[in-house]
Amino acid sequence: MDSDAPTTGKPNASRFVQDAEVPSLLDKVMQRWRMWLVVLAVAIIGIYYLTGRSSTDSAAMAPAVHPIIPVAAAPAKRGDLEQYISAIGTVTAYNTVTVKSRVDGQLDKVNFTEGQIVKAGDLLAEIDPRPYQVELTQAEGTLAKDLSNLENNKILLARDKELYEQKIIARQDLDNQQALVGQYAGSIESDKGAVDNAKLQLVYSRITSPITGRVGLRLVDPGNIIHATDATGLVVITQLQPIAVDFSIPEDDLPSLETAMKATPQLPVTAYDRDFKHQLAEGVLLTTDNQIDQSTGTIKLKASFPNLDNSLFPNQFVNAKLLINTIPNATLIPAAGLQRSQQGAFVYVIKPDFTVEMRPVTVQATQGEVIAISKGLQVGDLVVTDGVDKLQQGSRVSVQNAATPSTSASNGP
Repeated sequence: MDSDAPTTGKPNASRFVQDAEVPSLLDKVMQRWRMWLVVLAVAIIGIYYLTGRSSTDSAAMAPAVHPIIPVAAAPAKRGDLEQYISAIGTVTAYNTVTVKSRVDGQLDKVNFTEGQIVKAGDLLAEIDPRPYQVELTQAEGTLAKDLSNLENNKILLARDKELYEQKIIARQDLDNQQALVGQYAGSIESDKGAVDNAKLQLVYSRITSPITGRVGLRLVDPGNIIHATDATGLVVITQLQPIAVDFSIPEDDLPSLETAMKATPQLPVTAYDRDFKHQLAEGVLLTTDNQIDQSTGTIKLKASFPNLDNSLFPNQFVNAKLLINTIPNATLIPAAGLQRSQQGAFVYVIKPDFTVEMRPVTVQATQGEVIAISKGLQVGDLVVTDGVDKLQQGSRVSVQNAATPSTSASNGP
């Protein structure tokens, strides 16, 4: 009947029931999928969390790997540390003479070569001597004339004395004759002076070297008329052996210098070139100035050098090194190996297993690029000199190159 029932305009109840069940089924399916998606997401998060934590724990449990740091090192050495005071100095000649003529005349000969080494007394030049020879002849003639007159008047005086005793002449005649003898005697002394002066002028016409030294450039050519009042002179002679070096040191170094001078009156001084690379000469300290220059806070010193090889030249600039103390048998390291912190000075020492140890040290003295250590190091300890910025206690290192410090601070400033 139901199937045969006619279709009418009223709704079918069973169809409504079916239409209502379809959405509910879809909701259930969607809820199931949502639940599974949630479960799946939770599972994924759990697995990720567990896996990440496990790997983190494994990484934390794994031992830390320290990189091997390349460094340069040098062994501590045993040697003497020489302490110097260094300063810029000027080479100064002991004596510098401008040779001038002491008489007027024509320059006949020049007997030296420019740059020649001459000795004291060597003939340098000759002035025309003839005018002075004439003066000498005149002076000697006057002397001879007055000597003859003196002898004649002495004879007359002796005769007048006999006549006066016989009362033949008056006392005044005797006195006049005696005065005349004295006058000629005085003239003779004056004549002798004139002769000596003429001889001296003749000697002065031969110009000789007053010192031993090196001749400079000739300032006057032969044939010129020269005068004793000429300001230029003939040539300049400079003494080169020995020679001096003048230099100044800070006044703060004066106490240590005085202490050293009491122990060694003639302290060694070494002269180097401008670049402090080549040693020029060795000498000794002569003296210090008697006052400190207030404008610069320094005191001047003078050193003497034999200069047998003429390596030092007047007015040359040099670097002077004054040895004031020597520390014997010191433990020496390069200055680059010393480090400093708030706790004090220390060095990195490479142990046999190629790890480094921070070792506190006590600095005894420093000179240039060398440091003397009084405590904390033994001779032979390998000290890191380069690459220390990446090091810490226990760092592993590889020694790329090893340098050996000088056993004395004899080079450099």
